[in-house]
Amino acid sequence: MSPRKSAAESRRTRDRIIDRSIAIASVEGLDGLTIGRLAADLGMSKAGVLGHFGTKEALQLASLDSASAIFSRAVWEPAARTAPGLARLRAVCEYWITYLERENGAFPGGCFFTTAAVEFDARVGPIRDAVVRRSTLWRRRLANEIRYAVEAGELPPDTDPEQLVFELIGLYTGLNQAIQLFADPLAQDRTRRALTRLLAPAPERGAAPEPGAAPVSGAAPLPGCAPKPGAAPVSGAAPLPGCAPEPGAAPEPGATPRPGSTPKSKSTPEPESTSQPGPAPEPGPAPTPETAPPPEIAPNPEATPNPEAAR
Repeated sequence: MSPRKSAAESRRTRDRIIDRSIAIASVEGLDGLTIGRLAADLGMSKAGVLGHFGTKEALQLASLDSASAIFSRAVWEPAARTAPGLARLRAVCEYWITYLERENGAFPGGCFFTTAAVEFDARVGPIRDAVVRRSTLWRRRLANEIRYAVEAGELPPDTDPEQLVFELIGLYTGLNQAIQLFADPLAQDRTRRALTRLLAPAPERGAAPEPGAAPVSGAAPLPGCAPKPGAAPVSGAAPLPGCAPEPGAAPEPGATPRPGSTPKSKSTPEPESTSQPGPAPEPGPAPTPETAPPPEIAPNPEATPNPEAAR
């Protein structure tokens, strides 16, 4: 066998070992990898397995690297062809759902990094450091896309990228659990509905309010729109052009009278008559406010007229 063929064969054997290691680790954890188990599953000797990695820890780290590459090919690389910002962020989230749905062949136990994080979150050492490093890189990538979307006006300006990343990680951790532990057939749809809320775009400037929304306090009525019957007038609001007040309606305090009309003042007395007053009429009931005055009473025929008044 030529050296070139020998190297290619060695790479294929190494890839077989890693693929099997990932499948086992996604179910049993990285500590579940044993040289004897791999050798038996692959029909190899223990020495043949160790010869490609040297130590179990090196095999675990190689499995982490390979799992990260699978995730990148399934989620990031297809989404990277989308325009940066909100469109790419939504594409990433959709491919992420597909990854958890369909990568059962490579990861029969679900998300590899969720399993590794639970397994090593309370430990110290190179494996935990590698899990933290890859998870941190993924969070930064998500945060960068969120910041781009905010700067482009695609997400609300008060969006906190770190908070949104926190919520997305929690959402997909829940999705992985719903698929693996509960076999929930609605898990993917629930996740998409949550994403619709979390990634709602920023409202457009000058957008009209939604139907049924309460009017803004103090807003002026639209031109030509008369108030509803029985509605109380707004204090201090000017009447619409061409709209006369209702008969008998009291004017608003401080309102300007219409041109050509002279408002009557209650305190202005009636002009005195130039003729000599006749005898006083018999007392009658006093007129009530807001009613018409009683008809004039004819003078008493027995009374003597004043000759000066007849001139």
